[in-house]
Amino acid sequence: MIDLDANATTPLLPEVLEAMLPWLRGGHANPSGSYAAAKLARRAIDEARGQVAELIGAQPEEIVFTGGGTESVNTALFSLDRLAGQGRAVVSAIEHSAVLRHVEKQPRGCRLVAVDAGGRLDSSDLEAAMADAAYVSVMMANNETGIIQPIEEVMEIARRHRLPVHTDAIQATGKMPIDVRALGVDLLSLSAHKFHGPKGVGALYVKSGLRFEPMLSGGGQEAGRRSGTENTAGIVGMGVAAAMAKSYLTDSNLAALRDAFESRVVAGIEGVIRNGDPSFRLPNTSHLSFDQCDASGLLILLDEAGIACSAGSACMTGKQKPSHVQLAMGIPEIQAKSSLRFSFSRLNTLEEAMAAADAVIKAVGKLRRVQGSGVGPVVVYSP
Repeated sequence: MIDLDANATTPLLPEVLEAMLPWLRGGHANPSGSYAAAKLARRAIDEARGQVAELIGAQPEEIVFTGGGTESVNTALFSLDRLAGQGRAVVSAIEHSAVLRHVEKQPRGCRLVAVDAGGRLDSSDLEAAMADAAYVSVMMANNETGIIQPIEEVMEIARRHRLPVHTDAIQATGKMPIDVRALGVDLLSLSAHKFHGPKGVGALYVKSGLRFEPMLSGGGQEAGRRSGTENTAGIVGMGVAAAMAKSYLTDSNLAALRDAFESRVVAGIEGVIRNGDPSFRLPNTSHLSFDQCDASGLLILLDEAGIACSAGSACMTGKQKPSHVQLAMGIPEIQAKSSLRFSFSRLNTLEEAMAAADAVIKAVGKLRRVQGSGVGPVVVYSP
């Protein structure tokens, strides 16, 4: 299989697995204990906390380990709901379902901020939403299109209105530099399996001095911010993955792989549409629509050819309705239903990218022949 679905999850790096194995095989001690084995587990968790903090420019004590990205997001929003005032949550219309489903069920409601045709947040619409806002949550990069959001502008507007800001950086971590000090965000969510760490472990950055209300009650682990016995093996794995992500951020060839793949696909197929503003993309993500093709049919053909990709977010796979992200960008429903996301990891090779492009060209040709469809005009993003 050629795995081009890294935005859904990434393979566990061998170095990460090796670091985890001792804690899976014999290091079972509870990190909260007072005996020697427990203290070893505590030291391993503290080391991982420092590694994750370094990846995003935080202090170790600002890192709270969670059971994954969804828990991290919900923990942040839970705290903001209770401490940030009586106004509405203000979020972008392209947020992950972990954000949207949380804020939509709050009694005070939420305000969805529009994005432009390129998939970027509309700053003027954000400004208009400030009148009765309690807090802001905007993702750093979209999980479907890879479009990077203007967090600096978000922070400037929010600070003028003295509002706290959470950003979902789950898709951005490991693909672009992140410095929470420079950004000034109050809360930031991470998930290990998006940057070659294990599933089931994530982290929440909580800015020093920020008032915080924990979502889980219990034994008071994580300095009282997330109760529950820590997953030592998973946390250690996340720490090693974070350290490795930090080291390869500057020498990654993800953009070269993505661009080579796209160039070959566009050259070999008529009616390919690149979705989103190419000036603001994660280096690993290609989001394409194929005129007169159904995404579900293409997925079947590509799966048979050994290519793993997706029709938007992995969380929406199998659902027939078009992506809310694409609809928010003004993409017509028929185009949204013909879209596929190809996302590369640092383990992919140029040979794989070229083989995948050839498989896409073949699949599109086959589907069009079967459906007997013509090709409409090519549409590209224009600012």
